[in-house]
Amino acid sequence: MPDGQIAGPAGDPDGAGGAEPEGLEVRPPVRPLDSVDRAILRLLRADGRMSVRALAEQAHISRANAYARIGRLVDDGVIRGFSARIDEERAGQGASAYITLKIVQGSWRSVREKLLRLPGAAHMALVSGDFDVLLLVHTADNRSLRELVLTRIHSIPEVISTRTLLVFEETHLEPDI
Repeated sequence: MPDGQIAGPAGDPDGAGGAEPEGLEVRPPVRPLDSVDRAILRLLRADGRMSVRALAEQAHISRANAYARIGRLVDDGVIRGFSARIDEERAGQGASAYITLKIVQGSWRSVREKLLRLPGAAHMALVSGDFDVLLLVHTADNRSLRELVLTRIHSIPEVISTRTLLVFEETHLEPDI
């Protein structure tokens, strides 16, 4: 199936069997990144507030080229946004945990929508292996974490079981592009 298309039922690329699945968006085809694109991404990852002028100078390109490339990277979905990196502990969220969830087969979309509304949910992924979902949460303290897991998550009907892994120390990595 070509990039940028969503398969219909049974892998039908033209979707003749029905409408697009809810929550899935058609994305543009993936374009390969060249060394200049990678340089721009490295620079913006290091300092998302960098001016286009400084970025262009450091990437050894014109400002017009920098504007055009940043625009393309945004339009293509490579750059999904610009944000601040928060120290959760200093922001009052002193307890962090990874929570693994086993869920009812076929309930991912429903469970995902409910997990998105949880306070402190920072990252979630549908995964393979002994559990189905990996969820990272930040809460004020262990009491809040216990409330989140035992009251909020366990009240989701499609959740079969959970396991909570407390985070003692974190190091954020910036993957090389």
